Amino acid sequence: MFNKKKALPKLSYDSSRQRPVIKSSICTGERVAGFVDKESGKFEDIMLIRNEEDMQRFCGLYGLKAEDVGKIW
Repeated sequence: MFNKKKALPKLSYDSSRQRPVIKSSICTGERVAGFVDKESGKFEDIMLIRNEEDMQRFCGLYGLKAEDVGKIW
């Protein structure tokens, strides 16, 4: 009941307009995967990254490689 992972809606990802990033909190260490708009700099969060499995899931959903995903704070 409580441990089920919800299916993530596949949002459109346009590599010409967006770049994939992990936004990390300096204080808590929380990591959120998402995309940053190259023009406006606005961050769109997609999912919480708790472990390597979550990171692989994010990359698999959008056809990314882990080394292609940047980091911001």
